[in-house]
Amino acid sequence: MQEHELIAVAAPPTLAVIRAIRADQLGASTPCAEYDVRGLIDHMLHWGPSLARASRHSDGEAQPGGDPLERQIDQLVAAWSVPAAWQGVTSMGGPHELPARMIGAMATGEIVVHGWDLARATGQQVSWAEPLIEFLYDEVAKTAELGREMRAYGAEFPVPRTAPALDRMLGLTGRDPHWTS
Repeated sequence: MQEHELIAVAAPPTLAVIRAIRADQLGASTPCAEYDVRGLIDHMLHWGPSLARASRHSDGEAQPGGDPLERQIDQLVAAWSVPAAWQGVTSMGGPHELPARMIGAMATGEIVVHGWDLARATGQQVSWAEPLIEFLYDEVAKTAELGREMRAYGAEFPVPRTAPALDRMLGLTGRDPHWTS
């Protein structure tokens, strides 16, 4: 599977989690200590347009109608499923350019990591295809220090090297893979 195909693999499990969130769960705490479920959804809605525009294949405007977060994820999938989106350098709207591959991996990782956060917060089980998780683990491992400097990730949570790739990736982002509310 090529990198531009992975975001389409990331979305369905996360969308299933989103669709199963009940209104009475919006105030539940999440593995992202600063966000409850509602706040994490707002965070995803806030950063989604910038991540989509960074692909250079989207204006960042989600299609009207339906659930806003589902539309936002659909937009990210469309934007980053274009092979050319992963080439060269790009920006998320600021003055600094970064490798497009890094931003594409960030967009894909946002869907998976926050999908996991929402699943844990709402008592759901979620899983993704192993090639996707292996790709994201490798990408997060390359950028974890930068992620911590940017305060996108917390301090690394220790996870055994023998743990599944998803657990190791979560640990790199500062999450306890066994988190419960």
